[in-house]
Amino acid sequence: MKPLQIPAIHASHGGCWLRRPDLVGDMLGATTRGVGKGEAIMAVSDTPLLMLNAPLVASRLGYPDLSGLDLLELFAFVHPARFVVPTPKGMAHALGLEPPAGDADVPELLQRAAGALLATCEAEDWPEREGAWTALQSLVRLRWPWAGLVTPHLRKPEKAERWLFARLPEWEEAPERPQPAQVVLGAAEIGLRLSALTGEGAEERASQLAFAEAVGAAFAPRRGQREPHVVLAQAGTGTGKTLGYLAPASLWSAKSGGTVWVSTYTKALQRQLRRESRRAYGEGAAGGQQPVVVRKGRENYLCLLNLEDALQGGFQGRAAILAQLVARWAAYSQDGDMIGGDLPGWLGTLFRKRGVTALTDQRGECVYAGCPHYRKCFIERSARASAGAELVIANHALVMVNAARGRDVANRPTRVVFDEGHHVFEAADSTFSAALTGAETIELRRWVIGPEGKSRGRRRGLSARLADVASYDEQGALAITEAVEAAQALPSDGWLGRIVEGAPFGPVEELLGAVRALVYARDENGGSEAGYGLETEVAQLDGPFVEIAGHAQEALEALRQPLVRLGLRLEALIEDGPDWLDGPARARIEGARGAIGWRSDLIGGWIALLARLGGPADRDFVDWLAVDRSDGREWDIGLHRHYLDPMKPFAETVLAPAHGVVLTSATLCDRSGASGGETGGDDWDSAVTRSGAQHLEVAPKLFSAESPFDYAAQAEVLIVTDVAKGDIAALAGAYGRLIESAGGGVLGLFTAIRRLRAVYGRIADRLARAGLPLYAQHVDPIDTGTLVDIFRDDPRASLLGTDALRDGVDVPGDSLRLVVMEQVPWPKPSILHRARRLAAKDSGGGQRHDDRIIRARLAQAFGRLIRSGTDRGHFVVLSAAFPSRLLSAFPPGTPVRRVTLDAALQLIAAGVSGSEPAASPAAIDGRTA
Repeated sequence: MKPLQIPAIHASHGGCWLRRPDLVGDMLGATTRGVGKGEAIMAVSDTPLLMLNAPLVASRLGYPDLSGLDLLELFAFVHPARFVVPTPKGMAHALGLEPPAGDADVPELLQRAAGALLATCEAEDWPEREGAWTALQSLVRLRWPWAGLVTPHLRKPEKAERWLFARLPEWEEAPERPQPAQVVLGAAEIGLRLSALTGEGAEERASQLAFAEAVGAAFAPRRGQREPHVVLAQAGTGTGKTLGYLAPASLWSAKSGGTVWVSTYTKALQRQLRRESRRAYGEGAAGGQQPVVVRKGRENYLCLLNLEDALQGGFQGRAAILAQLVARWAAYSQDGDMIGGDLPGWLGTLFRKRGVTALTDQRGECVYAGCPHYRKCFIERSARASAGAELVIANHALVMVNAARGRDVANRPTRVVFDEGHHVFEAADSTFSAALTGAETIELRRWVIGPEGKSRGRRRGLSARLADVASYDEQGALAITEAVEAAQALPSDGWLGRIVEGAPFGPVEELLGAVRALVYARDENGGSEAGYGLETEVAQLDGPFVEIAGHAQEALEALRQPLVRLGLRLEALIEDGPDWLDGPARARIEGARGAIGWRSDLIGGWIALLARLGGPADRDFVDWLAVDRSDGREWDIGLHRHYLDPMKPFAETVLAPAHGVVLTSATLCDRSGASGGETGGDDWDSAVTRSGAQHLEVAPKLFSAESPFDYAAQAEVLIVTDVAKGDIAALAGAYGRLIESAGGGVLGLFTAIRRLRAVYGRIADRLARAGLPLYAQHVDPIDTGTLVDIFRDDPRASLLGTDALRDGVDVPGDSLRLVVMEQVPWPKPSILHRARRLAAKDSGGGQRHDDRIIRARLAQAFGRLIRSGTDRGHFVVLSAAFPSRLLSAFPPGTPVRRVTLDAALQLIAAGVSGSEPAASPAAIDGRTA
């Protein structure tokens, strides 16, 4: 295995290193030397250089037009659907090479890694050989930079390789399952099942057993209609709640023959659940029904028709190369999940992010059985597999959408465990909301009309998807024609530019223009509030605005009516079908009817929103107008409606038809000390309210278990009192010194992206020179999941981020030793928040409403720190104005100190070294959580 003899470059915040080939006999006699950014840019612009993660290198060099031989692209070709952390160390581990000792050793590693990957192409036992030669021929035509180097190492197969779409397996129809048997789970058998899952010799945890028994109550036979068993179970970090609920869930599935849905909020927990579930359900027989199925929304999966379009000319340039690499992945993917599945998260960022999303069913344009790849479709395979599975791992949004639409009875969840249950309210708030915006309406137009202008697309639009129906059914054909004509009134390409220029076209664009004008007119900050979104409540609207809204309402009604009629015609066809309506055609029409139904409901929601403008407010809803902006650039305009209490529709659509529902989390209820008794200082009122159970007059069963971790010995909260709020230089200096004191392993959490970027820009170079890599969300051209993988893989790395990193990040061990919050995470003062705060105030809890939100965020952030019994670390909040009433967010017994930054640095350094600080700072207020 010889190193690849081409120049290699590596760039970090610590500098740039270049290595050029210099053969002495058969030995690599080259040396690596540090170069300035100017020389590095000249080198990469002169000839293709070997590098790792070209977008990141371009960011480090400040040279956005950089191109070269990206080792990650070669890895994606040679090892599709295989995981690798996209760092030099990660690549070395994936290929069994010696990791580089420092930045200067990286270029040589890249040459050796490239040589190892090319040697794999020659190996007889290369498991991903099939399809590689055919893909390479296409990549040669597309002038993929690696094509010429790979070709000598990849022999032409003796037999012609099957095309991707011929290799993918077909799903099979399965008979409908009978209703599950009515069974009762006993405490003894739950305990035996839990022991089997934890394994022989595992430490017995009484709290885990108690948790499993409490969850088991949700699987008892339902007492009556609209009376589900609801269990609210708070289980502190380390309780072992995953196996705790899988024990009764798997036992119930085995005894009843039914399906349990486990719902999560984050993709990270879905991946963890998939691993843990193997203990309870095994892997399943090869080619048979899988006991565990992961379900996500359609927009997460590869659409094979979109991929075929891309491979046949729909993508050009670099995007066409991406399509070929995705096709390689599709042949080896476990389930076709492009977002959070086994497609490397970094692959899309190597090309363009939209390239990945363009290959999914983002717009709901699926033609179902009309698609030539219908029998091989990843989405259909997943949906059918879930109907016969024992366990379905899904997300909160999908569970709610499935329950709300209710058409797919086989996939309607009746026994559900909501893990990360503290996010159910948030998910319901998003699911049951309405947004009449430019982005939403133009997507609806494209779905009805299909591609316009020079846009490519096949079998898109209602007329194309239902051409056979139109030729058979006169009324259906008329409804399609009327819908297409009515959709012309919706915004089209270029709508935002026309509105900004004051030249809207059509009644809906005129409405959006009026919304924009009113929002800016009412803005109190002159439109300069950091360049981010603006909003105003729906109140005191003048006559002209209401009149414009009325015209938009008429246009939407003109579209809804033919869609409703078309849905009825399709339903009649299914009930009394013609001779040509075979199984595939019936499935296609069923799919079209479902899509038309939910879009009709969507338009109905918009019409209801417009109908109340100028009239009395609906006490169940909060309505507002908004201009969405990012860094000062407008990207959407519209009207928004949210339920004041989204758990009301959640109760009707999810809880009422269910038989058993569990909400569990380490931070399910507010630790305010408001109530005592069996649950200690937990305030269960907020947890019950945010479960929706009160809307069905169901009394949930409450359970609480403290974490087994010794927080008094393992963790410490430091509230730093001398970093002035608003002083970016001081904030950046504090972060830099904290990271240096901890030696890396720092997760920095921000409440504003602009402050994150400012801090990162001030300290990244300095830290890199000290051998402390720093990565950041919203700065580095890397997706969030990959950033966490990089952070987890390097104990000296640190990561800055926002809300997405505050929850759902599992980094146990030495890679996370310090969590730093830049300030108290106050709620954003939005119109929606104000309305809910006022509603809480009416019941005596306005301030308490805010405090519950803040304590929950603090508890979630603190939960990132201690993930195992051996973890140690500090939690720092850079805020002198930290109210004492919020300290109960932290686990009981956790030491809390109010200290200066210098004292905090001393404590952190002592914790890292394992020694006592020279002078241990005392807690100023003498409190512990």
